Amino acid sequence: MQLHANAKLVPSTRLLLVRRVLEERWKVADAAAALGISERTVYRWLARWRAGDRRLLDRSSAPRRVPRRTPAAVEVLVERLRRLRMTSTRIAAALKMAVSTVGAILVRLGLNRLSRLAPPEPPNRYERRHHGELVHLDVKKLGRFSRPGHRATSDRMIRNRGAGWEFVHVAVDDCTRLAYVEVLPDERGTTTVEYLRRAHHWFSEQGISIQRIMSDNGANYRSRVIAALCAELNIRHVFTQPYRPRTNGKAERFIQTLLREWAYAASYPTSSHRLRALPAWINYDNHQRPHGALGHRPPASRLHAA
Repeated sequence: MQLHANAKLVPSTRLLLVRRVLEERWKVADAAAALGISERTVYRWLARWRAGDRRLLDRSSAPRRVPRRTPAAVEVLVERLRRLRMTSTRIAAALKMAVSTVGAILVRLGLNRLSRLAPPEPPNRYERRHHGELVHLDVKKLGRFSRPGHRATSDRMIRNRGAGWEFVHVAVDDCTRLAYVEVLPDERGTTTVEYLRRAHHWFSEQGISIQRIMSDNGANYRSRVIAALCAELNIRHVFTQPYRPRTNGKAERFIQTLLREWAYAASYPTSSHRLRALPAWINYDNHQRPHGALGHRPPASRLHAA
């Protein structure tokens, strides 16, 4: 139920109003004055109560009849065509209807987005019991800049043409959520393999022995040098299913937090200033920032408990 922003009475106050008049024998005028409402409003809620309405909720303002509403048979036909993944424009052309009408029907049926045509996928949450069992890998591409862009200034006329790109490589332990991050000039296989070697060393220093890594099917992760390094370090490499980034959800979620709280959290003068702020944020995330998935504790606390 959604109340009007200026409503003076909520269901609990309406019940109090009725009890004051019927049980405590308040005068209608006194009850209305105490709540700052009209006597007419008091009589209306009393009538609702006497008619058997014990919840005293707002009633729908939708009309009982819509004479010009699209016939139900046509709506069924629109739904069938939509489930064939036809767009609203094609459906309107096939049925000789206005596109706006078809759009309104699809919204009413909850089929205005293609993602709603399939039944919702049940959540598939998992968590490794021991650190090092699985480490998630991913890369995020960020633009370099020599002056603040439109995210900071709201001026889309500002351009940093030719500044290039930098690539944020992340590795997140599934159990503890400890993260190792580097910003590198590219995402080639040779660059990724050297990053993975350093990440393996860093996790070893934390007492984490990597047994398995998970990544998407990017060319850098499918390269032979990565396969050779995994064989050298005795690490099993598993890949996500194509077009299903949620399989690598812990890395995806970490990147969202990284962008919100580091990359886009401040108006950096240049991308070099942004880069210098990264180590402090990573240290904060690993050792101080409370994680909801960890019972609002930092990842380092689980490292000692794992």
